[in-house]
Amino acid sequence: METLIAALAERPLAQAFDAAVGVIAAARGRVIVTGMGKSGLIGRKIAATLASTGTPSMYIHPAEASHGDLGMITSDDMVLALSWSGETTELSDIVTYCGRFGVPLVVITSRGDSTAGRAADICLALPRAPEACPNQLAPTTSTTLQVVLGDALAVALVERRGFSATEFRVFHPGGKLGAQLLTVADVMGHGEELPVIGLDASLMEATIEMSRKRYGSTAVVDGDGRLIGAFTDGDLRRSITSASLDDNIVRHMTVRPLAVGPAMLASEALRVLNENAVSLLFVCDDGRLIGAVHLHDILRAGVA
Repeated sequence: METLIAALAERPLAQAFDAAVGVIAAARGRVIVTGMGKSGLIGRKIAATLASTGTPSMYIHPAEASHGDLGMITSDDMVLALSWSGETTELSDIVTYCGRFGVPLVVITSRGDSTAGRAADICLALPRAPEACPNQLAPTTSTTLQVVLGDALAVALVERRGFSATEFRVFHPGGKLGAQLLTVADVMGHGEELPVIGLDASLMEATIEMSRKRYGSTAVVDGDGRLIGAFTDGDLRRSITSASLDDNIVRHMTVRPLAVGPAMLASEALRVLNENAVSLLFVCDDGRLIGAVHLHDILRAGVA
């Protein structure tokens, strides 16, 4: 790892790396990743990482490419080929195809003077570090260097494109990661689900509205739909012994209730709920009430 970091800091590889990022970013089509054996397995991982971070990508097996899969590569694509030796026979047809049809070719290898390295438009020459295998044969160090360089390319492209967490979620809707990227807008109640009354409502009307909905609270809004206050179960208990049901709700509501924006991450909203020891947040856009999010909504979505 330290060897690769040092090599990336050196001028030749650093310049080639920057050029490779530029070629990938400029491709109108996909990044076609290819490699044989263990390099192929690393290539599959690189393709998956690129695709999940906003760079359309796919892996093509070099042997299958020679039997028709070359047709998957278009003039809008670019090819990223992995070969530690740079002499992988199975890559020859893809390399030839790229040269014939002007498809940009970036090669990751340890030998810049190899057949693949010389044929590349850009050669990312990794340091020739010995394998960690006792016999210095099994791909170990080499595959680690390849995957680190692949991840570095992906991260550089994320930064170059300004790929956001919101965009990331589009490609990761499932599992714990997808849940952590949910926004308040994704889990909030709105429309008919939303308990809401006007400033002219009575204590009785507020109690009925709160009881009809599932939140244990109702929002109080002005004529423009702006959130002014909230009437909660706690407010009802505090007022029931001394108030008249005909009282105006303004006398008994909580002023300036907690509110968040719809773009806030649900995980952040959970933190706000916990820090304030409440179970409900109202959701406002430019001051106007648009929804409500309950602690149970967030937990039900898998955010914890």
